[in-house]
Amino acid sequence: MDTLRTQWNEGRDTLGVWLTIPSIISAETAARVGYDYVCIDNQHGVNDYQQTVAMAQAVLLGGGTPICRVPWNEPGIIGKMLDAGIEGVIVPMVNSVAEAQAVVRAGRYAPMGARSFGPVVAGMRRANHFEWSTDGIAIIPMIETVEAIANLDGILAVPGIDAIYVGPADLSITLGLKPGNNDGESKFDDALQTIVAACRKAGIVPGIHATAALVERRLEQGFRMITVTSDTLALKGSLTADLAIARGARPADAKSGAMY
Repeated sequence: MDTLRTQWNEGRDTLGVWLTIPSIISAETAARVGYDYVCIDNQHGVNDYQQTVAMAQAVLLGGGTPICRVPWNEPGIIGKMLDAGIEGVIVPMVNSVAEAQAVVRAGRYAPMGARSFGPVVAGMRRANHFEWSTDGIAIIPMIETVEAIANLDGILAVPGIDAIYVGPADLSITLGLKPGNNDGESKFDDALQTIVAACRKAGIVPGIHATAALVERRLEQGFRMITVTSDTLALKGSLTADLAIARGARPADAKSGAMY
């Protein structure tokens, strides 16, 4: 099965989906759609560790690649996620070289890192987990503040980092803008351009949280890891569209009655 790193090494762009709802059914469904990665959100989503373990199993059952965003840059939870079979960790609010080094220490075995060995679940899936993890696990700090951009070259130079992931909402807030994607605002556009250029120079994959409507633009900008949608957005969007169709299809003076 392809990992994120094998896809990137082959020059492929990767499109993913974000899961905030604790549901193994949603996780398997998302994986079967065919996204290149399925990210289980433990920061702003309502998932916890046990639910993430089960959802990762569902993603694998659906033929997908399970990654997660951890709640914070804390070695205990990063290690537990990797031991449970998560194949990539996105770590929020990495603003300095020291914080990026901490991410690598938590996610890599010695000599590069300091991850404790005990892959109870991951080891069942791959007997060679120790060897495989060097090239299989994706370590992905989030770049989402002006402080992080100021320290970007140093962060990208930390050995063991595979990609960075832009959080547009927090980045926009620190730029003095409203949270969200602020395309057309020069400060926002310049920040994205700076990030992509630095990643290209360092040989690191640039990733970003986006929407389906923004994917083409983000690919043109040079991003190679792009989250297309989330479970909550897709659910709300589909429910809203179906309701609009249903209400629009009914004549204004129609009488309510039985279905048949």
